[in-house]
Parts: sequence; C-alpha cells; structure tokens
Amino acid sequence: MSSSFSDQPPRVGFVSLGCPKATVDSEQILARLCGEGYEITASNEDADLVIINTCGFIDAAIEESLDAIGEALAMNDKVIVTGCLGARAEFVREAYPQVLAVIGPHATETVMRTVHCYLPMPGDTDAPQQGVRLTPRHYAYLKIAEGCNHGCTFCIIPSLRGSLVSRPVHEVMREAETLVSAGVREIIIIAQDTPAYGLDIGFRTGFWNGRPMKTRLLELANALGELGVWIRLHYMYPYPAVDKIVELMAQGKILPYLDVPFQHASPRILQAMRRPADAENALERIRRWRAICPDITIRSTFITGFPGETEEDFEHLLRFLEEARLDRVGAFAYSPVEGAAANALPGAIPDDVREDRRQQLLELQEDISTQCLEARIGREMTVLVDEVSEEEGAIARSPGDAPDVDGLVIIPDGEGIEPGDFVRVRITDCDVHDLYAERLDDDKDGD
Repeated sequence: MSSSFSDQPPRVGFVSLGCPKATVDSEQILARLCGEGYEITASNEDADLVIINTCGFIDAAIEESLDAIGEALAMNDKVIVTGCLGARAEFVREAYPQVLAVIGPHATETVMRTVHCYLPMPGDTDAPQQGVRLTPRHYAYLKIAEGCNHGCTFCIIPSLRGSLVSRPVHEVMREAETLVSAGVREIIIIAQDTPAYGLDIGFRTGFWNGRPMKTRLLELANALGELGVWIRLHYMYPYPAVDKIVELMAQGKILPYLDVPFQHASPRILQAMRRPADAENALERIRRWRAICPDITIRSTFITGFPGETEEDFEHLLRFLEEARLDRVGAFAYSPVEGAAANALPGAIPDDVREDRRQQLLELQEDISTQCLEARIGREMTVLVDEVSEEEGAIARSPGDAPDVDGLVIIPDGEGIEPGDFVRVRITDCDVHDLYAERLDDDKDGD
C-alpha cells in the first residue's frame, strides 16, 4: 500500500459526498493536493492516504458518509475525515476511532496540514490556474459565501458551517473569469443563503477592474452577466430584494431560473420551522416574478411530516402547489437530525405517514410539472449539451434545467455535437421529466 517517494509521488484517494457546496470544498482540496505534487487516485487500496469529504445533513447522508469511511478503512489504514459530518468529531470517532483525523467543513488549510503530517509534501508546484473541478469541463459551481445566519429548526447547517461569511467580490469575479477562460459555459452560483451575500459585511464596497462594486448579489449577478456565459443562481430565499434579480433575468443578463426552498406553505408549520420568509405571501411573490419575467422557471423543495403537521396543514400545502404551479419540485419526508431544534417539538409524525404524504405531494406535482413541460412544445430555445451518445443522441439542458436536479432535453440527432456546445432547438415532445427536441441549425456556439 505504501509507496517510495523516489519512485512516484505520494498517492491520495479522495471521496466527495454531499451537495454542490461540498463539491466546491473538495475541488479546493484537490487543487492544493495537485498543486503540491500529490497524485490523486480512484483506488483507496492503492492510495497512501484517503480523504473522505462527508455530508452530515440528514440520516441517509450520514449513513452514506459512515459507509464510505468504513469502506476506506477496510482497504487503507490512513483515512482523514472532513466535511459536514466532520463537525461531529466525537460521533465519527465513536464509530471509527482509527481514523487519523476528523476535520469540519470548508477547512482546506487544516486538511492540508494534516496531510503534510501523515504524508509529507513531495514538492512545491503550481496548481492549474483554473484549479481542479469535479464537474464536466463546461459547467462549474462557484461558491460566493459560506455558512448561514438563519435558525431553521430542522437544520443544523449553522452549527456545521458557521455563520454567514461572504467572499470578497473581486475574488468571486476573478474566479468567474478564470472559469470562463478555462472553457466553462455555465457558472452555477451557490451559497447556503445566496441572496444574503454581503449582508455580514454591510454590503461593503469592493473594487473590480478599477471600479467600485458593492458586495451584494444584485451587483454581482449584473457583473457576472457580462461574461458571456450562462449564470444560474441556486438557493434563493424569497426576500423582496429577489425581485430586482428577476429583472436581470428578464433582461437576459442571467438565466431565468430560481431555486427557492419554500419548504412548506402552512403558516403554522412555517412558524414552527422558523423560516426566514414566513411572513411573506409566497403566492403573490411568485405572481410578481412571473409578471416581471414570464419565461422564469421556479423550482422548490418541501418537507412533509414535520412535527405537528396536521392533515389540514398538509392539505394547505397541496392547495398551494395547485395554485403556485411550480415547474420543478423536490420533496423530503421529515428526517430528525441530531442537534436540530425541531427534535424537541411535539406532535412527531409516524414514518409511514411522512412518506405517504411525500408520495401524495409528488404525484400531484408530477401532473403539474408535466403540464408545464407540455406548454414548451413548439417553442424554440438554446440548450447546453452535457453528453453525446450513439444510442440517445445529444443530452442537453434548457435554461430551466440545472444539472443533476432537473430534467433533460434530448436531441436524437446528435451528429457533430460535442459536450459544452450551445445548440438551438425546437421542442417537439415531452414525458414526465424530460423534453425532446429537433435541431434548428448547425450553429453550436449561439448564446
């Protein structure tokens, strides 16, 4: 398992789990490892050391992380654990006392110091200017802030990742330009609470290209919109200020796409969840967004079976979905998370009821989403190609489809198309989740 430094550089196995925010953390660690001369290997058994970047948000993610740690230890006696589950060091060490170190999330420097301790640095080289990415080369996640200031009762993110810390605006813009120079065609902006960007520093004025620029999402999105690539925003709480962002969408500056985690619709449950927008009229806000930008795609997630949720509360949620007619919806049966305040709330819902309500919600939303897709038939649009195969043709995404969470646009005639191409198409058909399209021309570099 061990290797001689004179024969080859030290090899590091790496496992990345969790959300796009964790993916960015993994990319930063990998960039440092590669820049210092370490070799990254897909084999835990052949590695001199293994790093597991874990997720610790819900029970299923915790189980997946623990399984990954156990699998790594079965093949290698040098394992470092980092990520969200790493914030619960005692819990991890109780399960696996033999791990070398347990480190929390967003801690690249600490991870690297630990690596240097157990696997000394072989040299000092420069990482590629565009860094290391775990996504395909034509799209990338760009994290603009870490942490969260909210106290949602079902969530432990603030205890795992800390309070809101916004990145300097010039640093974000420099990374975005580097990504575009490296061939990225779509940049996906992420944070735990993206519209709160800059709030922790009073929206302080920074400088970019010699010009003053506020550290605020509106100014940032406007500047990113000048880079000539798709800009997609994720995790947008429904603050009133989002209306101004939607105006940028209507102007074509950024993609007309909002990922808004409403979580529920019953005022009583929203209050119990301690949601930041529980006083907002969500339906009125949705109508306003659509009035500003008729082409907007709105995606959301909801929790069923939250403690105290009555049948009346759940029916309220279903009525909301019928009226809101959201394009895309994800749903989770409530899962108690250790350390979450919601665990102490009365009225726990049985597991089977939580799951049954989730299925009811998804069945209702399936009809709504299908109708939204049917309304696109006959429309022309530009899509971004992710994959090409002989069997299926080109697999692309529309402006209303984010990677991994939304649907696809399938172009049966994929001849001459490459991943990362923009292609102009006409929508010809749909199924429950995906669109089918025909090419309009051979211009693959449109915007």
